[in-house]
Amino acid sequence: MPSTDPTSSPEAARAAAAAPGACVVWSPELLGYDFGPGHPMAPARLDLTMGLVRALGLLDDGPGVTFVHPEPASDEVLELVHDPEYVAAVRAASEHGTTDPHRGLGTEDDPVFPGMHEAAARIVAGSWAAAGEIAAGRAVHAVNVAGGMHHARAGAASGFCVYNDASVAIRRLLDEGVERVAYVDLDAHHGDGVEEAFWDDPRVLTVSVHQSGTTLFPGTGFATDVGGPRAQGTAVNVALPRRTDGARWLRAVDAVVPAVLRTFGPDVLVTQHGCDAHGEDPLSDLDVSVDAQRTAAAWVHDLAHELTGGRWLALGGGGYAIARVVPLVWSAVVGEVVHRPVTAGAPLPQEWRARVAEVAGFDAPREFGPPVEVRRWRSGYDPDDEVDRAVAATRRAVFPLLGLDPHFD
Repeated sequence: MPSTDPTSSPEAARAAAAAPGACVVWSPELLGYDFGPGHPMAPARLDLTMGLVRALGLLDDGPGVTFVHPEPASDEVLELVHDPEYVAAVRAASEHGTTDPHRGLGTEDDPVFPGMHEAAARIVAGSWAAAGEIAAGRAVHAVNVAGGMHHARAGAASGFCVYNDASVAIRRLLDEGVERVAYVDLDAHHGDGVEEAFWDDPRVLTVSVHQSGTTLFPGTGFATDVGGPRAQGTAVNVALPRRTDGARWLRAVDAVVPAVLRTFGPDVLVTQHGCDAHGEDPLSDLDVSVDAQRTAAAWVHDLAHELTGGRWLALGGGGYAIARVVPLVWSAVVGEVVHRPVTAGAPLPQEWRARVAEVAGFDAPREFGPPVEVRRWRSGYDPDDEVDRAVAATRRAVFPLLGLDPHFD
């Protein structure tokens, strides 16, 4: 039952926390994570994102906003989640061009390039530092749009991800006394590396809303994947069919994410905002609009204030429509973090649109997309809708393990 106390609303909680404590990770040196011409993980997507953030004035005289300009993480930090042998292999690839396909280095997805170790370790350092700011109480919210490298495993690169900054950040939170961390992954691709890192750790809840592994890389993340023997119910996977649009994607998020987070009771929320679920993205088959992804960022922001005292680390991730989608979604995420939310239909600055034409060679959108109407899960289950069937499969698999009723909660 909702509280009748007006100060308990998400809006009131946002206002109470709006003054201090937003941490933004950024340095132009983060653009050095560059697999080369023609690779989807183009540094321009980050450059255009931060250009739009600045053009929108999201960081102008923001109350309590601090900045992290990361140097590459040490081996000690990387080895919080990665095997020492793998870190050494990345160094060899970085310094000598040594490929190691067994460890995912030198593949089509993860070609080696000079300085790869330092570039990837810098991304990790940003998320590691942001987690430290939150754990120490110096920041309430933090964001690293260069982060979200969720496919990297303990001993291998995968899916454009060399080191797993999300897992390192979560590990630091746990090591510094945070008892329970919830990780929510909104990328089109399953957050397999983070799930694997904490598969049997009851202190970490991983939730991934993604295109089904039957039709998309990495081929994992099914409803029945619910965590290891000591942590049953702490892995939650919503595997969606192709062509899921923004309204039905938000319906799926609404049907699962709030309930499992509220039941788990995290002390810190970490979210990954890969925006490759958009219909213009070349690497997925979903059709999730900019505004649906903006709305999801606002929802998890509200959940952070409701459940964790606002302690929230937001990360980037995938997203390969580098000018028309990525900067819009991630500037909306930054806006949430610094309590200057963008709105549906807001105009995009002309100076930024000119920069897009210069960099990408085509016209940028003129405004953020129109608002999305959402039919909430409480409106009723439709067995003829394949998205509803996917959601129901997740609820049946994991809700009972968390003490929830899959039909009513």
